[in-house]
Amino acid sequence: MSTAYVYDPIYLEHNLPGHPENKERLVRTTGLLEKQGILERLVAVEATPVSLERLTSNHSQSYIDAVRQMAERGGGHLDLDTYMGPRSYQAALMAAGGLVNAVEAVLTGEVDSAFALVRPPGHHAVKARGMGFCIFNNVAVAARYAVEEKGLERVLIVDFDVHHGNGTQDAFYDESCVLYFSTHQYPHYPGTGHWQEIGRGEGEGYTANVPLPGGVGDKGFSLIFDEFLYPLAERYRPQLILVSAGYDAHWADPLAAMQLSITGYTHLALTLKTMADELCEGRLVFTLEGGYQLEVLAYAVLNTFHVLLGDEDIEDPLGPAPRPERDVGDLVEQLKGLHRLV
Repeated sequence: MSTAYVYDPIYLEHNLPGHPENKERLVRTTGLLEKQGILERLVAVEATPVSLERLTSNHSQSYIDAVRQMAERGGGHLDLDTYMGPRSYQAALMAAGGLVNAVEAVLTGEVDSAFALVRPPGHHAVKARGMGFCIFNNVAVAARYAVEEKGLERVLIVDFDVHHGNGTQDAFYDESCVLYFSTHQYPHYPGTGHWQEIGRGEGEGYTANVPLPGGVGDKGFSLIFDEFLYPLAERYRPQLILVSAGYDAHWADPLAAMQLSITGYTHLALTLKTMADELCEGRLVFTLEGGYQLEVLAYAVLNTFHVLLGDEDIEDPLGPAPRPERDVGDLVEQLKGLHRLV
């Protein structure tokens, strides 16, 4: 089986030292992948700037212009959390374009699966505003590309970042061409993602939120994926699975209070790969979102590539969570009832 990766040095030029979302996230990750000999086993897919036509499928022209102008002035802040530097606009174009290229490589059969190692991340960015470290919504742009240009009718987006992907949810809330599934700590930034948010109009039932209290770990996430996500996906029959891969639900991450381990993340990746193999000819594309403990991020991405390549290796230098985790059995049963899976 063949797996691609997307990376470009420009992703390091969007940087603010001391900010959680800085270039060291990719420096550490790509360094480990190179050290472990993973990159030489992968197909390199080139990142190119996303076209304005594709970008405006998800973002307003006025917002795009404002981002470009801020970069031309030397940078600034889109909000308190989301910074811009002189090269941030170009890096954001290349992040969205890199993911589109990864999706194209999978849909054309060039490779079986892919992981876009891009930044800035994207799942919080809404139509006319960047927020939560995100400038353009990479995964929403790529999903829209798959639907509008490649003719797909059903795309599943699985978002396991610890923060709810409000921008991705907004992009497809009224449509059935994308099933958006999210696990996230709740209430937590950005405050969206209640279980009652299930879509609207034609999109009713095509948003599935799993709002979690702090302290949920490997057993809970495994139960959610096996007992709720999997039957939801079997009913939907996606033609492509996109994954907003945030590794900030790890027990050591500084920005949240969840209990996943690197081993637990690896199980999620394996479940998604099994799902893609069964439902959509293995068409599976990951894109990087959050994750702010650098060793966790690097090893979680490494293990995801092991899964995509069919390896059985699991490398987890931090080990299991040091505290007991919360049970989510009742929540899963309630969500299955809400979404008519029982």
